[in-house]
Amino acid sequence: MKRWQATGVALAVLWLFVRGVQFTARNLAQEFLIGLALGLPTAYVFREFFTGRVNLVRLARTVPYAVLYIAVFLWELLTANFDVARRVVDPRLPIEPRVVTVPLRVERDIAITTIANSITLTPGTLTMDYDDDQNALYVHAMAATTDDDVLDPIRTWEDYALVIFDEELKPGDPVPERDAENGGESGGE
Repeated sequence: MKRWQATGVALAVLWLFVRGVQFTARNLAQEFLIGLALGLPTAYVFREFFTGRVNLVRLARTVPYAVLYIAVFLWELLTANFDVARRVVDPRLPIEPRVVTVPLRVERDIAITTIANSITLTPGTLTMDYDDDQNALYVHAMAATTDDDVLDPIRTWEDYALVIFDEELKPGDPVPERDAENGGESGGE
């Protein structure tokens, strides 16, 4: 399947969510066909952006990780909302701001951006900066007693992002050491 065709189908699925279709077979089928009628021509017009073919095996392997990423993100979003709300309502709860350096295993710009945005979208945390030389994010946390309070959910997201974005490292691999002076991985050239 060509990428523009897969994009057209993805736009048709997106159409179902935008329209807020009732879960009946007839409504889903009708709206999906409307989505295809809109999505495929749109994707065809912009096909130059979607060159190449879609590896369906790789896609089938990454979809569960994408679903898990979204589920874990939504859970963190929900719990962080309650935590921030509790701290706002009850001033006795501690606010212990801290900036944590988060060295990353992901290397691709889209993976780094996805994780940085997930951090910023979660109440109580903010991605302040990205250090390209160290491949690290600087994260401000509103209430974290230890660095691990901030790092644990990010490492979970990163494990899924390693698979989703087809990175070289695999989930569970340690963060590579970086040489601060030359910006590369340590171990010499």
